[in-house]
Amino acid sequence: MSDSDRIATNMRLFYILDVMAKQQSSLTPSEINQHLNWPKQTVHRLCKSMVEEGFLHYDASGKRLLPSASLRTLANGLLASDWHASARHQILEKLSSKVKETVNFVIPEHPGMIYRDRVQANWAFQIHLPVGTHVPFYCTASGKTYLASLTPKNRRTMVESLHLKNLTINTVDSIEPLMQELALVQKQGFALDNEEFYEGMIAIAAPVLDPKGRYHGAVAMHGPTVRLDINALKNNYGDLRSAADQLSQLIFSV
Repeated sequence: MSDSDRIATNMRLFYILDVMAKQQSSLTPSEINQHLNWPKQTVHRLCKSMVEEGFLHYDASGKRLLPSASLRTLANGLLASDWHASARHQILEKLSSKVKETVNFVIPEHPGMIYRDRVQANWAFQIHLPVGTHVPFYCTASGKTYLASLTPKNRRTMVESLHLKNLTINTVDSIEPLMQELALVQKQGFALDNEEFYEGMIAIAAPVLDPKGRYHGAVAMHGPTVRLDINALKNNYGDLRSAADQLSQLIFSV
């Protein structure tokens, strides 16, 4: 194989990743190829290679591809810097000071969301979810913002692939009620967790979007029900939305 052939093959890998980034959803190799129009066997071979190397993985159906945790870590590393991390934390500190509760910056990392940054509120009673914690998509405020960002078709496919385990008496563990809630989340621009993930904890989250309106992550606020109720959370949505917009400008600034 010549050097030019190797370069062409390497570039094809980036084209596949570019398609997945733009679609912001799980895709089959055939769906990827609808955007590339390459020989079918070439796309399947390259997708297989990226799965074997750990850059992509299949969802629960075994048919649709998603970016792996290692690929997301690589992408976030390219976007991040010490300066960005410090500036991001300052935005969260300012938000926490306003809302008087713990706030988090969260991104999707299959099979759920991962806490990337956090500012803890100065209260004696705390609910500890440290940086690096993974939480489910379907029963957390941040996870619902991700699911709601998908197209209706891809949203249903994703929800149907999840194991909707009942974590508390409030967990929505049926597909249709969850789909209805996600449609509302998409419309209103924020998501709630009413003791669905952790008994005694409620949360609200707003999406962080890139300049083209595509989902990147979420900024979330949570606290114990001994101090908060759902209406109090909703009253803080304006500050949450402002912080999400500031994070978008920071992360995607050139």
